[in-house]
Amino acid sequence: MGDKPKLKGAQDLTAQMETTMQEINKKFQAMSDQIVTRLEEMGTRINDLEKNVADLMQQAGMEEPEAATEIDPKRQ
Repeated sequence: MGDKPKLKGAQDLTAQMETTMQEINKKFQAMSDQIVTRLEEMGTRINDLEKNVADLMQQAGMEEPEAATEIDPKRQ
């Protein structure tokens, strides 16, 4: 009879640990999803910014960004 309370206690502890781990996993997944969403939003904003800068450079009569990054042989 002495083993049954210990077994019940171990089962309760196991169940509690499983519940806790599931809760942690849900929170981690939610945070991970938020991070991915924010990174995607940042990527979109960066792309928009690059396009706007290229448009402004073109309006100002400057070189395109790709051409501006090429090495000018006269400057070496």
